[in-house]
Amino acid sequence: MRSAAVDVPCKPEAGPWILAAAILGTSMAFIDGTVVNVALPALQSSFRATVIDVQWVVEAYGLFLGALILVGGSAGDLFGRRRMFLSGVALFAMASAACGLARDIDQLIAARALQGVGAALLTPGSLAIISASFPEQERGRAIGTWSGFSAMTTALGPVLGGWLIQHASWRWIFFINLPLAAAVLVLSWWRVPESRGPTAKQIDLPGALVVTVGLGGLVYGLIESPQLGWGHLRVVGSLGLGVACLIAFPFIEARAVSPMVPLKLFRARTFSGANLLTLFLYAALGIFFFVFPMNLIQVQGYSATVAGAAALPLILLIFFLSRWSGGLVARYGPKLPLIAGPVIAALGFALFAVPSVGGTYWTTFFPAFVVLGFGMAISVAPLTTVVMGAVDADHAGAASGINNAVARVAGLLAIAVFGIVMVNAFGVRLGHELAILEVPQRAREEIQSNRVRLAATEVPSDIDPKFAPGVKVAVSGAFVFAFRVVACSSALLALASAATATLLIDHKPSS
Repeated sequence: MRSAAVDVPCKPEAGPWILAAAILGTSMAFIDGTVVNVALPALQSSFRATVIDVQWVVEAYGLFLGALILVGGSAGDLFGRRRMFLSGVALFAMASAACGLARDIDQLIAARALQGVGAALLTPGSLAIISASFPEQERGRAIGTWSGFSAMTTALGPVLGGWLIQHASWRWIFFINLPLAAAVLVLSWWRVPESRGPTAKQIDLPGALVVTVGLGGLVYGLIESPQLGWGHLRVVGSLGLGVACLIAFPFIEARAVSPMVPLKLFRARTFSGANLLTLFLYAALGIFFFVFPMNLIQVQGYSATVAGAAALPLILLIFFLSRWSGGLVARYGPKLPLIAGPVIAALGFALFAVPSVGGTYWTTFFPAFVVLGFGMAISVAPLTTVVMGAVDADHAGAASGINNAVARVAGLLAIAVFGIVMVNAFGVRLGHELAILEVPQRAREEIQSNRVRLAATEVPSDIDPKFAPGVKVAVSGAFVFAFRVVACSSALLALASAATATLLIDHKPSS
């Protein structure tokens, strides 16, 4: 028999332990969502992987996390939040061990997919456990502590990961999850009370299956198209299946008893606008942070540790200015910050297109990170406020979950779409540079055939030595050109989010 939801908050002495378990658990998922980007050049070198291969390392995780995070929240409400949280942590730990032990890129991709499922179970459970365990007067402070420490670990994760990659191996960015997971499991069994959602009915399995297949089909077709060609049966078939499933998804949700995405929430124009804004803005961030570490490590010559620390100004600005930016909503309403923030972020993305090869971090990328960080700091807190304020209190959890899922799906789709743009831009510019160098046709074709490796493209061993230095410079120059295309595309996406705020976000401040 299923026990009733826990109505009595935790004992005061258990509070710090519950917070510690929730923070450590979500930190694993947050860190693995970012630190892997720093490891992509090492993965390319270790497995001689193409950019398509490393796209899948990122996308396999994002696909299952984005598609199943709402299901994870519903499963916690129905079967027990602690039970689902523990299940997610255990699965995440086992998948992390499999990632670290992977012998080829395919094994790593499969293990990353399992990591995504584990993260989808543990991420919503951690915040739900805090909400259920603390009395109302202490809940805000507990959630604030969770947010602060989660932001701190997310900021430090790429730095630690970069250090491990540089001084040990990329495998250790996954192995380090094992002691963290063990600590979370012990703390959770010892101190975390079980709780359930009082109104939980059932899990929307048809919706979860359709959206996972839909996103998977779409992402597969987009990622594999540069290698297989748009006319290939697998590409056409997967794109067709993906589009068909995503078209069917809202009809399935409309008939579901307990839908993972309540469609009635989108009747509120502000809620729809906030999620469309999220889609554009987080798509810009997703593709930018996929490509940026490759630029730093493979082209600019940064170490993995320094590359992991490069984005700290952005994260620290968001962290320290979030309280101030939240006050902007009370003063000016949400519309103005949600126009100004993305416009400033767009300027930051555009500044990343200026540097070429060389120069110090402080004169090339640091100013761009400061501008981007300031723009994101103005945007994040007002966006959260708008999402939560656009629906009634009974649907606040669903609204937050949907917006979280949209942010993750935005990055997933952006990497798939703009990966094509990146490979094509790199190939066109590389062909132009090789023609200027008058590289022999046979060598030129061999180099171009490896363009899906981007900056990791190697000079053919049998090429005339007089061409080798020029080819290396051409590869770096072609990558910088493609990176500029991506940076400008991110700027345009940020401007699209500002336009969305102009058209769909209300002037009135949230209560």
